[in-house]
Amino acid sequence: MSDRIEDKAIENQEKEEEEPELLKKQYEFMEDLPGVGPATAQKLRELGYHTVESLAMATGRELEPAGITEKKAFNIIAAARSSMSLSFVRADELFKMRQPVLRLTSGNKGLDALLAGGLETQTITEFYGEYGSGKSQMCHQLCVNVQLPAERGGLDGAALYLDTENTFRLERIVQMATHLGLDPEKVAKNIIYAEAFTSDHQMFLLENADEVIKANNVKLIIVDSLTAHFRGEYIGREMLAPRQQRLNKHMHKLIALARAFNAVAVVTNQVMAQPDIFFGDAIHPIGGNIVGHTSHTRIYLRKASQGPVRIARLVSSPYLPEGEEAFRVTENGIEDVSEEQKASRRHNR
Repeated sequence: MSDRIEDKAIENQEKEEEEPELLKKQYEFMEDLPGVGPATAQKLRELGYHTVESLAMATGRELEPAGITEKKAFNIIAAARSSMSLSFVRADELFKMRQPVLRLTSGNKGLDALLAGGLETQTITEFYGEYGSGKSQMCHQLCVNVQLPAERGGLDGAALYLDTENTFRLERIVQMATHLGLDPEKVAKNIIYAEAFTSDHQMFLLENADEVIKANNVKLIIVDSLTAHFRGEYIGREMLAPRQQRLNKHMHKLIALARAFNAVAVVTNQVMAQPDIFFGDAIHPIGGNIVGHTSHTRIYLRKASQGPVRIARLVSSPYLPEGEEAFRVTENGIEDVSEEQKASRRHNR
């Protein structure tokens, strides 16, 4: 009797040891997934799924155009997710799982402190403000900073820059890289650039970016600006619902890429004025609640009363308090504000 109990215990122990091995199985290519052959893989690529990570973030309905049944789609997605350890966990376990979350310096000590160390990977950070408030300048600076080593606040990776307003300037990158002691030519090679001419083109580029991100070790994904094309193409109240639906899909694709590749996602946003507001700030970001709910961290940029100083106000964050910090936009890029300038600003309030 005792021998049978002992044998059973050994058998259970062996099963427990085998199960983690199954969960830890990694799939490098889509063809490695059970049920995905060359023909199915080609159809999935035509839909914009080029990596196992992108499939792990998909839904069964999104795979239907590839001619895949609901059951097969569920199995494919489940296999892809099994290699990414997506499951229910306790909060203390989640804390340990979030250790791989990294932070990217903005180039300004005050703003980094406001963000508890910098811009967080696996989340969307939104910068919104009026024309000339420094949104694109911040994006250019981040493209350089992401290539810095970790000890200097970087992520030692490349940047993907999706430009919708033709605001990207390589000359600015050269200035910023030179100031930080980096080789401008190498920095330029590590920025993958694409210009989007319509909202459909913008969505298409992002939906087909996963392979580029993986191949180039991209750690920063920028969409500058998120809403420009949507705002120009979807005009009138009757177009509001379809616009918001497409914006929602676009932003969820962005967060899926950021989480799958442990990258920082940054979007810039235009603003509108509400003249019927008599008290408080009448400036509000475009995109409504869809953009507001999907952006994890929202930062409002505005010009100071004088000089090249800009004010960054942390408007919302899942866990950080509101606050604001000043920074300068100079020939060298995003820089700290001197104590004299801070004192002068406090005096002028």
